[in-house]
Amino acid sequence: MEENDVVRSLAALAQPIRLRVFRALVVAGPSGLTPSALTEALEVSATGLSFHLKELVHASLISQERQGRNLIYRASFDRMNALLGYLTENCCQGEACLVEGSTASCDC
Repeated sequence: MEENDVVRSLAALAQPIRLRVFRALVVAGPSGLTPSALTEALEVSATGLSFHLKELVHASLISQERQGRNLIYRASFDRMNALLGYLTENCCQGEACLVEGSTASCDC
């Protein structure tokens, strides 16, 4: 993943509603969600949601597919995993850093 792509992705997620949208789509999995389902679940206006979805699509964190009259939005799991990989690529200089029995902190 290129540095500019990482910056674009992190910038897109650095907004509370966009982060909530992205997390909701991750939870939804490959089936994705329609904008109406997202507006209802997240209690956000349709016009506001449209703006945030556009930003997430631009950052390639989510995809959009038309199914009949509906748009379906899905998290881009490949992009998400590439971003996480980039952020942790050189963690603890390549040494295992997780404390045994924990997934929350490093022992660096």
